[in-house]
Amino acid sequence: MRQNLLNTITVNYQSILNYFDNRSTNASADSFNAKVKAFRSQFRGVRKVDFFLFRLSNLFA
Repeated sequence: MRQNLLNTITVNYQSILNYFDNRSTNASADSFNAKVKAFRSQFRGVRKVDFFLFRLSNLFA
């Protein structure tokens, strides 16, 4: 489960770094960020972070 997240970051690391270097983004990164925030807001108070990451990777990976 963490491997999927690691693979996603590895594939997209240039785009991620581009934001911090140039403050430029793309629509797909913003859309993904909005989806993660919406998903996170549904599960406020989650005690098991591993389960949260598992659900997140299954839905969006």
